[in-house]
This record gives sequence, C-alpha cells and structure tokens, in this order.
Amino acid sequence: MNRQVRIFWAVLSLLLSLGPLVRADLRGQIDTIIGTQKNVEFSVHVLRAQTGQTLYSHRADQPMIPASNMKLVTTAAALRVLGPDFVYVTKVGLIGNTLVIIGSGDPLLGDKEAEARHGRSPGWVLQDITARLHQAGVAMIDHFLVDSSLFDDQRVHPNWPADELNRWYACEVCGLNYNSNCIGMTVRNSQGRIEIELDPQTRYVKIVNQVRPSQSGNGDVGAYRQTGMPNTLIVKGTCRKDEGPFDVAVERPAGFFGFLLAESLGRSGIEVRGQLIERSVEPNEGFVLLAEYRTQLQECMARCNKDSFGLAAESLLKTMAAKAIGGRNGAWVAGQQVISSYLISLGIDSRQFVVDDGSGLSRNNRLSASCLTRVLYSVYQGPQWPVFRDSLAVGGVDGTIKRYFTQAKYKGKILGKTGYINQVKSLSGVCTTQSGDVLFSILSNDATGNTREAINKIAQAIVDNPLYGVD
Repeated sequence: MNRQVRIFWAVLSLLLSLGPLVRADLRGQIDTIIGTQKNVEFSVHVLRAQTGQTLYSHRADQPMIPASNMKLVTTAAALRVLGPDFVYVTKVGLIGNTLVIIGSGDPLLGDKEAEARHGRSPGWVLQDITARLHQAGVAMIDHFLVDSSLFDDQRVHPNWPADELNRWYACEVCGLNYNSNCIGMTVRNSQGRIEIELDPQTRYVKIVNQVRPSQSGNGDVGAYRQTGMPNTLIVKGTCRKDEGPFDVAVERPAGFFGFLLAESLGRSGIEVRGQLIERSVEPNEGFVLLAEYRTQLQECMARCNKDSFGLAAESLLKTMAAKAIGGRNGAWVAGQQVISSYLISLGIDSRQFVVDDGSGLSRNNRLSASCLTRVLYSVYQGPQWPVFRDSLAVGGVDGTIKRYFTQAKYKGKILGKTGYINQVKSLSGVCTTQSGDVLFSILSNDATGNTREAINKIAQAIVDNPLYGVD
C-alpha cells in the first residue's frame, strides 16, 4: 500500500469516527439544555433535510400545544391545496346605482404592513375606488352592498380567549377584511386634557373616554368592548404624555370597510344615500366591474410566518374550507378537516395532531415535533420549498426572530416560525450548516421566563455541529 493510499484510509477512518462522536455531542448539548428547564415539557425533533435522517429526538411523537407553530402547518397545507399561483381577488363594481364590494377573504386588503412593502400609502384602496367612481361619472350612490359570503358568519373562534378578543392577534375573521380588521388608537395628554385619535378617523366606532391624566409614572391605557354594544370602546387607564399607537380589533369587518368607503365618498363630493347591506351577490344581478384588488398567496404566507399575523392564517384556513365545500361559507370545521387530511396524506399518525384553528391561538391545537418536521421535510423535498423558505422569519434579519441570532455565525442561518401563548413557547424551521440544511422543531409546554433562551440555544447547537450525520 503506497503512502497516498495510507493517508486516504487514515483520513476516512478519522471522519467515520468523528461522525458518531459529533452526533453524540449534539445529543449531549440538547439534553443538557433541556435538563436546565425544570418541569418544562419538551418535544424536539431534528433531521437532515436532504435525507430525512433523524439527528436528535426527544419525545418527538408527543402531541403538544404548538402556539403559532400551527401557522407552519396552515401555510404548508395552503401551498398544497390552493397552489402557489393562488391569488385573492377583491372585486368592486356597480349593480345599477348600488356600489358592490365582493370579498375574497383577502387578509391583506388595506393591511399597513403589506401596503408599506408595496410602497403604497394607507387608505389607498378607498382613494382608488373613490377616484374610479368619479372617472365613471358617478355622483350619487343609492346603497352599499358588501358580500362576505366566501366565509361563514362565525367570525370569532369559540376557543379563543374571551378577554383578548379586542387584541389585533384575535381580530374577527371575515370574507371581507380591511386594515387588519383593526383601528389604530393614540391617547394624548394635552395639558391635562385627554385626547383620543383614531386611525383611520371614522364614526364606525364609538369611543367612551375614561382615561385619567397623570403627571408622573408610566401610563397604561387599554380599550375595552362592551357586551351588547357593538363597536363601542371604553378607553381606560392613565396617560402622562402619549400612549400608542396601538391596534384594537373591530366588530363586523365587512361593515367597517363599507362604512369607511362611504365616508371617503362623502368627503370627495359623491352623495351617499340608502343603507349598508350585507348579503351575497348572485351571478344574474348585472354586476359591472370597476376595480379588482389582488394579493398573492406568497404575500399572505410571509405575513403569516415572518410576522405571525393570525388573520392571514385563519383566512387561509377558511379559504381552503370554502374551496372544499363549493366556494362559499368557509368555516373552521371544514378547514380543520382539510388540514387534517393534508397531514394524514403525509403519513402522519392522527394521534400526533389536533387541528382547532389555523393560527395557534386556540389552546386546543396539538402537534408533535415529528409532525412539524414531517411537514417541513415534505415541503423541502418538493418544488415549492423556495417559496415556503422565503416565508420564514430569518434570525438576526427580519420577522419575529430578528432580535435573536444576531451573532455573525448565526445571523441568516436560522430560519423559522416562533410560537408563544401563555406557558407555551416554540420554534421550528431550518438551519443552514456546513454539512447541509437541517430541519428542526422545538415545542415546549409549561414554559417559563427563560425557556425562549433555551430554545434558541438548541437552534444554535444545531448550527454549531457541522459534521453530524457523517457515516
């Protein structure tokens, strides 16, 4: 055996021995991190993206409350069921002298984050519709007709926390959404007088101002709904200088859009008469199209996964439901069935998941870590992985993990979806390592204040072990 051959076999033997050692080191690191979290329940699964080989497993088949990691399943199912070329199309037109808006379930219509990414100003949709009516020579509108029938009228999930329904992340879900189905609010202390500003400025909501001025300390202000008094908000607390802006969810979003549009028309000189009507538009009613407003599926996925925008997830679920049951009345129950069927089609045991909503706000959802990695692996192996990958938050760069993984060796190398509700923290996604992509899911229940740090350390340990998986 010549010298070069001996060197080759020596190097190969070293690599063969290093592989199991490094894998054991990764196992030891993650076990140690988990061990520091007393009384916290974990489900963890790590695998090589190219082969599906398991690199680490800790109670990987245990169903857990996933929080917003549920959004990964919803967006992956939407990519399969709706297709990557799916587009939400909201239509505006006339039936006689009645202005008609036909909703498509688009969660990003008038969404400020989405508009900013396109370089459009807030409220541009209302302005555009107003301009088109002027161009068409319309000087008076008899009625407004808003059609939100693509989704059913159950706009609030029964298992969402009742005391959080005024929050942006628990906003109503409607076949016609606008401005994230929220109204912005800023509270100001102007020389001892409390002023409340709304964005957009509208009479759709009634404000009861009970905020007290304060000369010291930190202010604390909140807006609260009143049972039996839709869109009446009591604003309470103390204000030293400025509080906000913060978003408050409105009731009946389709009516919200119609009301804002009527106010916009009135300000522009178009006379508005009659009533605001909510019903479906039938094909034989003589609808004449004036404008269409479009949103790509990829935009919804990115808003959902990067920013954890719950309305996007729930709208995707109900859109899949509507498609499954004939094009109208998309409901949570039908959406649950669509997503469950998708998971079963991937070979996932039905005992490893419970689908209750699309966003993960419900505590009745259940996913195992291996369920999530199976979803990620399925997408990774298909042609739509680049689309899905681009929807994930990027560590140290953007989305919900922008403030994490900022060190040079981690920045841009950990992509994923966070999750958080009370005592639940999670992170699932993909790590870019020297030996290839690694898919992972880390779920924790009974989480404590430092569990997020532990989860992040697990993700960093994956990046720190570039040679694992060498056989």
